[in-house]
Amino acid sequence: MPDPNGHRSPTGPYLAEGPRTALRRFTEADADEFTARARESRTLHRPWLFPPERPDTYAAYTATLARDPAREGFLIVERDGDRGGADGAIAGFININNIVLGGFRCGSLGYGAFAHAAGRGLMGEALELVMELAFGPLGLHRLEANIQPGNAASIALVRRAGFRLEGFSPDFLHIDGAWRDHERWAITAPAPA
Repeated sequence: MPDPNGHRSPTGPYLAEGPRTALRRFTEADADEFTARARESRTLHRPWLFPPERPDTYAAYTATLARDPAREGFLIVERDGDRGGADGAIAGFININNIVLGGFRCGSLGYGAFAHAAGRGLMGEALELVMELAFGPLGLHRLEANIQPGNAASIALVRRAGFRLEGFSPDFLHIDGAWRDHERWAITAPAPA
C-alpha cells in the first residue's frame, strides 16, 4: 500500500518506488541504454554535466560508485508505461558523493535527467525518493547540491525540493577544462516527530 506521498515499499530490484519512478542500482547490463541516453542528451547536459557516453567510461564510472564507500549511485527508472513512458526505461540518475559520516553526516548530490524524461516531473519525484533514503537508511543529516549559477533547471529542481541557498563559491569545481563558480544549496533532515 502506498504512503500519503504515493510511495510504495521497495519490491524486486528497486530501492525505493514512487508513483512514476523507482530507484535501483547501476548494473553492467545498463551500459548500452545509459550511454545511448547520455549521447542523446548531450545538448541538454552541456556545459553542466558529462555523464559517460561509451561502455568503457560507463564501466569505470559504475566501478567507482560500487567500490567507494563515500558514494551511493541511483538509476532513476520510469514506472508509468501506461502514461506515455516506457516502463523500466532509464530516465536519469542521482548520486550522493563525498559522503562523510560521524558528526557531519553529509553528502553532495550529482544528478541528471535524460532528454526524453526532462520536463516531466520525474527528477523531482526521484529526488524526493533519494532524500528519503539519505535521511532514513543512509543516516545522513544534510544533503548539498553545488550548481553553476546559469543552470536554471537544476536550481529550480532543488528549490522545489526545499533546498535553501547557502552561498556562492567562486572557482569551486573544475568542469569542462575550467574552474567554475557554483551556488551552494543544502537541505537538512526533518526534525524527528
